Amino acid sequence: MKRITAVLPSLVIILLALVSCVPRSMNYIIANEPSITGVVQEVHDTYILIYVETEGYPTGADCSVSLDVENKDGLYSPISVGDVVTVYFDGSIAESYPLQINTVYAITLTEPADRAQQNQG
Repeated sequence: MKRITAVLPSLVIILLALVSCVPRSMNYIIANEPSITGVVQEVHDTYILIYVETEGYPTGADCSVSLDVENKDGLYSPISVGDVVTVYFDGSIAESYPLQINTVYAITLTEPADRAQQNQG
């Protein structure tokens, strides 16, 4: 009996570690993670710069978004200037200039650049 009580906590820890390594599906990410939507202003090798308007920034703000996404299926490509994208992330935005989102779970295309420009004009 003592062996079981000694081994059981170790097995639980191992199982939790294995479960945490399994990538989350896009459906899970979209349903459960915070998101922000913005217009792509610049595209770089490791990040994009988007312009966002939210309750916290009603007049708008620039936000740097890492392209190192957790769910590799959750990064549409190629990203173009003018695209409207939705970024799913851990909820943490660094209060710098520009704002920064470093832990990104997925980036999805909400509206392509050509349609977004037509809607603005």
